Amino acid sequence: MSRSNILEQILSVLRTSSIAEERSNDVKSKFWATYKKVSDEYDDDFLKRAHGDIGIILTFAGLLSAAICTFIGGMQPDSGDTTNALLVQLIQVTVQGSSAVPDISNLSSTTLYPSSTAWAQTLAYIALALSILAAFGAVVGKQ
Repeated sequence: MSRSNILEQILSVLRTSSIAEERSNDVKSKFWATYKKVSDEYDDDFLKRAHGDIGIILTFAGLLSAAICTFIGGMQPDSGDTTNALLVQLIQVTVQGSSAVPDISNLSSTTLYPSSTAWAQTLAYIALALSILAAFGAVVGKQ
C-alpha cells in the first residue's frame, strides 16, 4: 500500500468515528468549551496549592506531636524513686536476714499531683490528641 492510501483510510475512519465529535459553532457551545478549559485550569491550580498546604499541615502536626510527647514524658513522675527504695529494702533484708523486715507502708503506690500539674497534663494530652487528629485529617486529605 502506498502512503496516500493509508492516509485516505485513516481519514475515512476518523470521519466515521464517534471519538472525535464535531463542534458546533454556536455561541453556547463555545461558551461551555471555554468555561470547561478555564475551570480545569483553575481546578488543577487549586489542587496543587491544596496538596502543598496539606503537606505543610502534616509536617507541622508531626513535629507538634513529637514536641508534646517529649513534654508529657518530662512531666511524668520519677518511678526510679520507688524502685530505688524497694531495692534498698531488699538489700537490707538480704544482708540482715529475714528478721529485719522493714516497714514498706510508707511507700506509696500512687503519686499525688498538684492541681496545676494535673491541668497541664490534661491540656498536653488534649493537644496531642488534636495534633494526631489533624495529622490524620491531612493524610486522608492527601488521599
